[in-house]
Amino acid sequence: MTGMTTARTSLPEAARHMSLRERKKLKTRIAIRNATYELIEEQGYDATTVEQIAERAEVSPSTVFRYFPTKEDIVLTDEYDPLAEDLLRARPEDEGLLDSLRFIIRQSMTMAIADDPTFAEREMKLRLRLMTEVPAVRSRVMESMSVTGRLMCRAIAERTGRHENDLEVRVYTMGLMGALLEAAIYWTEHDHQGDLLDLLDRTLDTFKDLPKR
Repeated sequence: MTGMTTARTSLPEAARHMSLRERKKLKTRIAIRNATYELIEEQGYDATTVEQIAERAEVSPSTVFRYFPTKEDIVLTDEYDPLAEDLLRARPEDEGLLDSLRFIIRQSMTMAIADDPTFAEREMKLRLRLMTEVPAVRSRVMESMSVTGRLMCRAIAERTGRHENDLEVRVYTMGLMGALLEAAIYWTEHDHQGDLLDLLDRTLDTFKDLPKR
């Protein structure tokens, strides 16, 4: 879910089952993201240009834009968001919706750390710091959340026997996503004190399951 995880900067286990072409594309995306993280850590977000990112990643600027429409997208785009939708569909039908979401969040975080043990210390903290401190990134987060929200609306609608465009489904889904994002920002603003997953659990505790229809 947007803001909770980030695309890994080493080739993830899931990529082992991709075609050669898909793996090459993913490697290019990862190289661009790695270069971006390095440059931001060296000189800051505003000073980092797409031209510098392209040079560091050994690709052309047009290649960067082909994979990421804006600089903000490089640190925010998560090609694994659809996985959350699949994980939710795979949970037992009699399991509470919030319990399913807790599982998905923990599973996503576990996979991210398994793919790259430095994930929590480097990428997640940097990403959340940028979301908190850089207005352009924060604005792009809100746009990205609407896209991820549509994916989650479908899965939540299926679990509750509702239509994905029902007002209750849309409000519930976007309310959840906004709350989880706020918890992540809270964690960043408090110098990453405590366990992020515990904060996310506390956040989900403020909700009730959306009743089935």
